[in-house]
Amino acid sequence: MGAFCSVIKFENLQELKRLCHWGPIIALGVIAICSTMAMIDSVLWYWPLHTTGGSVNFIMLINWTVMILYNYFNAMFIGPGFVPLGWKPENSQDSMYLQYCKVCQAYKAPRSHHCRKCNRCVLKMDHHCPWINNCCGFQNHASFTLFLLLAPLGCIHAAFIFVMTMYTQLYNRLSFGWNTVKIDMSAARRDPLPLIPFGLAAFAATLFALGLALGTTIAVGMLFFIQMKIILRNKTSIESWIEEKAKDRIQYYQLDEVFVFPYDMGSRWKNFKQVFTWSGVPEGDGLAWPIREGCHQYDLTIEQLKQKADKRVRSVRYRVIEDYSGACCPLNKGIKTFFTSPCTEEPRIRLQRGEFILATRGLRYWLYGDKILDDSFVEGVSRIRGWFPRNCVEKCPCDAEIDQAPEGEKKNR
Repeated sequence: MGAFCSVIKFENLQELKRLCHWGPIIALGVIAICSTMAMIDSVLWYWPLHTTGGSVNFIMLINWTVMILYNYFNAMFIGPGFVPLGWKPENSQDSMYLQYCKVCQAYKAPRSHHCRKCNRCVLKMDHHCPWINNCCGFQNHASFTLFLLLAPLGCIHAAFIFVMTMYTQLYNRLSFGWNTVKIDMSAARRDPLPLIPFGLAAFAATLFALGLALGTTIAVGMLFFIQMKIILRNKTSIESWIEEKAKDRIQYYQLDEVFVFPYDMGSRWKNFKQVFTWSGVPEGDGLAWPIREGCHQYDLTIEQLKQKADKRVRSVRYRVIEDYSGACCPLNKGIKTFFTSPCTEEPRIRLQRGEFILATRGLRYWLYGDKILDDSFVEGVSRIRGWFPRNCVEKCPCDAEIDQAPEGEKKNR
């Protein structure tokens, strides 16, 4: 019993470590600043105890904060769900349609992908989000999306309070002097009016909170619309990218085939219910999924295998001619290389003169590929892969010309 308790405590401590990251620290800091300042300013602008409107306004502020934090921590601590270690399909013949993960020692279930940050294969992985320091996937997709909805709504309410507070206080200062201010109780005024100071520091804090609220509304609101767009098509960000690459592969080789995404139920409402349920718990186990009529359970994974084979064919060997430290934005590799560094969390790899790299895709001034190691094909050895500057390598004369990938290409899942 004691061992069991110690394991639970250890796991809880491991989960709490997720908070010790720049993403959650910034996100929770913004929530704390906007919520606290909104509550303080609502007292100055619309006294909550003596009017119905003021009470409703204050309760709504608290409600926004509670719901935002509830969904935020759900998305962070419940997590996306992972493919069980050592997992393989019930029908052994189905393994020919799946990729094998050497790290997890398991086959990748349909719609799952390995996350280098979490070091596990994630069920229905959408992306790894630094703001929750966790992946967004099967189990927490709904909570994450609700957080993206509630945060802008709460910030809009807070921003309105900030604007009204600054307007009211500045108007009262001009009307009644700079030493004290009277609270405008709108239609319902109370007697006597309280004298509450609203100095330069309070004005600056309110203005700062207003900037945070407006910035959060725009940034997080855009993320919400992106998420809803893919949810209504029953896709993830990675699957949208896979579909784009499927069209590119078919067009490049001029193949007489059409890729049909198998998990789109053909109805936005049906697709919506695949993520959002009344219980809050997603249906199914995340390993098997309902498919549209005429599609095969492994159509997506078969397409991934085709793209993987195509990547090997179209990859090109490069020899390193200049050392590279692995810096995100290297200053010594040219101005253009510095300012066009890939905007992604994918790693950079160190290079030493004389090494060889197998490039699989690229931008104008950067390439992405795998470092060729003597033991790179030994079971259990992880590949060393990432971005590196083009001007640090030269193409081996024995290899064919690599096709330029479209600028802005940042993912390869």
